[in-house]
Amino acid sequence: MEKELSKETLKLLESLQQNEVNEAQIYATIAGFIKNEKDKETLLRISAEEQKHAEIWAGYTNKKLKVQKRVVRKWAIIARILGYTFALKKMEMGENNASKKYGALIKEVPVAAQIMADEERHEKELLAILDEERLQYVGSMVLGLSDALVELSGTLAGLTFALQNTRIIALSGLITGISATLSMASSEYLSAKSDGDANAKKSALYTGIAYLVSVAAMILPYLLLPTSSFLLALILMLVAVVVIIALFSYYIAVAKEESFKKRFIEMAGISLSVAAVSFVIGILAKRILGVDI
Repeated sequence: MEKELSKETLKLLESLQQNEVNEAQIYATIAGFIKNEKDKETLLRISAEEQKHAEIWAGYTNKKLKVQKRVVRKWAIIARILGYTFALKKMEMGENNASKKYGALIKEVPVAAQIMADEERHEKELLAILDEERLQYVGSMVLGLSDALVELSGTLAGLTFALQNTRIIALSGLITGISATLSMASSEYLSAKSDGDANAKKSALYTGIAYLVSVAAMILPYLLLPTSSFLLALILMLVAVVVIIALFSYYIAVAKEESFKKRFIEMAGISLSVAAVSFVIGILAKRILGVDI
């Protein structure tokens, strides 16, 4: 090296080196369970380049860093559960932060400019290859999820005041939810099939699963709480609705690069508004009909 680097710079280089070592292994690990050969080859190539970057930094730090297995394991689990599209794009967000570090290094370590260019190219390549099956059915998942959240949250809110018994509310909601799940899944199948979709069964499956998971989460508070705690069950149900919407909105925001805030506000606003209206209808129905359980 032409000049001695500062302790701060060496510390930063070591951090970048560790990051490259980890990501080289993460890309290789995820490539190991991807069926698409083209995607697999691209990830393995990126893995090899990340390893080269780590070796370049090692020339400055004079250290040979080991892979942090817990970090690799974390991203591998995320990729298997939430899909490699979500995992890799979430990782790329971290690489964008790393690019800022590279920019600060260029004056002192010129090779950082080339590595920064490689990282930017990685992002473009990843965006080009990621065409995961589950994301092809996001529309079906949105249909099942949004319909369940709007319809069942409204139904449960209305039943809460009308019946005032968590067990009866849960039973009514469960029957309604299962029936609606089968109805939505079959409707999605018929709709997709009429459009000539060869994967109509998968579309129906994704719709049904999204609907059923939402139903289970919303009914759970009514099953767990005492029969007289119907108002607390209602509050927890609405909290579950907001949490489900937040998680799903975040997933889509990362995987499809959409606005989290816009999607979340829209879905939460509709669901909670319908629940509020249904709750009022439940109160009026109880008073007008004189139902007392």
